[in-house]
Formats: sequence, C-alpha cells, structure tokens
Amino acid sequence: MSHDTPALVATKSGKLEGSREGGLYVFRGIPYAAPPVGKLRWRPPQPLKPWSGVRPAREFGPIAPQNPLAGSIIPRSEEPQDEDCLFLNVWTPGLDNRRRPVMVWIHGGAFTIGSGSQAMHNGAGLARKGNVVIVTINYRLGLLGFLRLKELTGGGIPSTGNEGLLDQVAALEWVRDNIGAFGGDPANITVFGESAGAMSIGCLMAMPAARGLFHKAILESGVGSTAVPLDEATGVGERFVKELGIKSDDDRALRALTPPQLLDVDMRLRTGLAGPGEAVRLTAVAPVVDGEIIPDVPNRVINNGSASDVKVIVGTNLEEFKLFAAMDPPGVKIDEAVMSRRLRAFVPAGDIPRLVAAYRKAREKRGEPATPADLLTAIQTDLMFRMPALELVEAQRDNGQAAYSYLFTWESPVMGGMLGACHALDIGFVFGLYDDAFCGSGPEADKLSGCIQEAWLAFARTGDPSGRGIGKWPPYGEGRLTMLLGRDCRVAAAPYDEERRAWDGITGKSPMP
Repeated sequence: MSHDTPALVATKSGKLEGSREGGLYVFRGIPYAAPPVGKLRWRPPQPLKPWSGVRPAREFGPIAPQNPLAGSIIPRSEEPQDEDCLFLNVWTPGLDNRRRPVMVWIHGGAFTIGSGSQAMHNGAGLARKGNVVIVTINYRLGLLGFLRLKELTGGGIPSTGNEGLLDQVAALEWVRDNIGAFGGDPANITVFGESAGAMSIGCLMAMPAARGLFHKAILESGVGSTAVPLDEATGVGERFVKELGIKSDDDRALRALTPPQLLDVDMRLRTGLAGPGEAVRLTAVAPVVDGEIIPDVPNRVINNGSASDVKVIVGTNLEEFKLFAAMDPPGVKIDEAVMSRRLRAFVPAGDIPRLVAAYRKAREKRGEPATPADLLTAIQTDLMFRMPALELVEAQRDNGQAAYSYLFTWESPVMGGMLGACHALDIGFVFGLYDDAFCGSGPEADKLSGCIQEAWLAFARTGDPSGRGIGKWPPYGEGRLTMLLGRDCRVAAAPYDEERRAWDGITGKSPMP
C-alpha cells in the first residue's frame, strides 16, 4: 500500500505518523486499548500503555479472529487476523483546531465477522465530502467478544459476554480524549453502524458505561433487540465447554485454546443451532442482558430515558431477510409447512395464522407476490428489523427527542434481482462505494448515494438530516413520517402500516439468522 507524505499527530498515548492522501490525513492501525491477549483474554479492555518515539500509523492493524459466514454471498475478508485486534482508523481533512463533526462507524457482521478496515468502510469519501472526521473501529468478535463464562467457571474466567461492547466503549473514550488532535470536535460525536453495528449502538444507548460518549446515532438495520437473556448466554457457554470436552473449572485449559481452536468450535456451535433445511447460523453469540453492563432489554431501558439526550436516525431495508434466504441450502423449498415451522421458533403458534393472513392480504392488496417464501421473508424482516426499529424511534419520540425514520427500498440487480432491497445493500450508498454488481450503478444510484450521504452528514453536523438533495426530512412524529430511500427519495406517512398493526398483541423473539 503506497501512501503520500507523512503526517504527525500527538495523542495522549504517544505520537503517530500517518500519511497525507488525496487531500486528507489518514491514520491506520491506531491502538485504543491494551492487547486483549494472555491474562487479558475474556476481560474488559484495559488502558493502553504509552509509547516513546513515533509510532507508524500507515497500515491497518490485524482484525479480530473470524470464520467466513458459511453459505454467505458476502466476500471473505483476507485481512491478517490476530487476537491483538483493538485498533481504529481515522480520516480527517485537517490536523487543526477546526472542531469538525466526528462520525464513528461500528461495523456489522453478526458479531462474528467484519472489521473497520474493510474496503467497503473506507471513510475517505465521507470525510472529504462533508468536511468531517471519520473513525472506524475493530472490536472483539465471536467467542472472544461475546461468550459468557462467568457463572460457568465460578468467576475463574470473568467474561460477561459483553467484552466486544466494552471494546466499543473504550474506542469511544479514545475518541473523546484524542479526536481534538485530529481536527475533530469531542462535543459533537455521531455513532453510525449497520446490522450488528447498529445492534451494538442500540445496546450502547442502554449502557451506563457509554453514557455521554456520543451525541447522535444512526442505526441502520438493527437495534438492541438481539441482546440475549442471561440464561441463554450461559447455555451457550455450557455447550461451548461440552463441545471442547473441557471441564468448566479448568481455567488453564480454556485460556490455552488457540484462536483457530476457538474458530473451529464456533463453527460447530453455529452448525448445531441450524434447524432442518436451514443454513449454518451466522452467529452463536450476541450481547447479553446481564443486569449490569446492559441493565435490561435495551429498548426498554431506552424507553425509560437512558438516551433521551441522543438524537437518532433509525431505519431498515424493505426486504432485509432476502439476503439470508439466499444462503439456504440448495433445493430447499419454502412451502406452507416449512414457513409455519420456521415461524414457530420465533412467534407463538397461536398467532401465526392471523399474522400470515394479514401479510398475505396486505401484499395482495398492493399487487405483490404472496407465496410462502415471500411471506416468510417479509415477516422475518419485520420481526427482526423493522418492528424493533419502530419501537426505538417511537421511544425517542416519546422521550421528547428528535427521531427520524427511513425505509431503504433500492433493489439489488444481482442474481436476477432476487435479493431485492436486502440486508447490507445500503452500506455502499452510505460510503459512496456502490458502483458494483451488488449495489448497481448509474444516474439513479448516484442520486440515491448523494442524498443519503448529504442527509447523514447534515445530521452529524446539526442533528437534522434535511438537505438540498433529499429535501425536508421531518421527524417521525405522531404521523409516523418515514423517508423512503430508493429510486426516489420522498416522505411517506406510515408505510406498510397494515403489517405493523398485525403485530399488535404479539410478542416475538428476534430471529437472529
């Protein structure tokens, strides 16, 4: 990787040498906490030891150990992996006192894959276009970041199952303490993320440890609804030690496990969670509602005002689950029986007939296909993504905070269009890196990306996403006003409201794929 002239900056831990690239100052591979290895494995992140001299910051740091997503159409990352992975990256237009808005990206990947250094998370375009400081971060993933062993080991290994979230808190503390040296404003920090990144933000909004570390939040395709109860997290830990054949009180053996061994058991756990005819699960772990780090179900905590000072944009893609449906094993046919069986894992059996009937009626009324596969995808999309998102935006509205809602409707042209407006499709448009087979290209794609970037940047600056290209974006309000982001960007009142009303009185469990 070739970079231009060097750039120097002094942080609280020591001096860094980055590079000047295309009018920006770029710093890669900045450590924000001590390496979480050895005795620090499965522990909260610890403070970084200062260094002397100048530390190079021209290359990305290693990413968290991870398996590829089995059956995924998402390309596997070829970046170097290491347990020593707590690094972040900064793109800034100037090393001065301009106090620019700061945007911190938290990547997705089912709490199992991903990094802040993936090409699709390159912050240069946004930093340049908006005169903002962009930060991307790594955090611990999978069994190293979200496995709870505290009770199982009698405290010998005190892992809470939320170490990955605590890494994010440490990264935000680093931003608060150091971003002024990079031309950023520590009093104007926006967190934004997609999928597990947005789910992380939904948890951060409920966590006492994260309070005051950010001022605005953009949650794309996820809120904190996938955080699991304590007993479920403990059960995963029990299966973990059973799969390994290690006694739960053998701390030494557990700490001696290598990252490849942990990745192997991770894959076995995910395979064991899959039902008949289903793809390997994307994750075996998730953040844990432990009563301490996450005091209660995140949306409930937020509803009670834990983040009432945080302005939000919250949205989902129209057909999120089509991406996961494409990962089903070849030859799987979704008929009425398969649809009902899959729904029973997440929805009370007695509620399924009226829920399916409501979705079928709404789709037929709009002239949309209503096969069992279509209905299953639509219901799973709303159960996991849209309904929890609406719950969060309504909570912030009711807490008297500015809250904005969107629905992303652009359809992917890949695979003959079968993916539709699927999960993760929005990321390329946010970063301006959409000109590919998955996202599509052309004048309409250019316009959509421009509108989204303009809105995200305006929100980071002022807390209002309205702009010249996208027009006036009103808060969600009592009219459920929602910005539709697609071939046209326009405001709609209560879109797909028949489906929303169908969930009244139904309590479902989020179907983490």
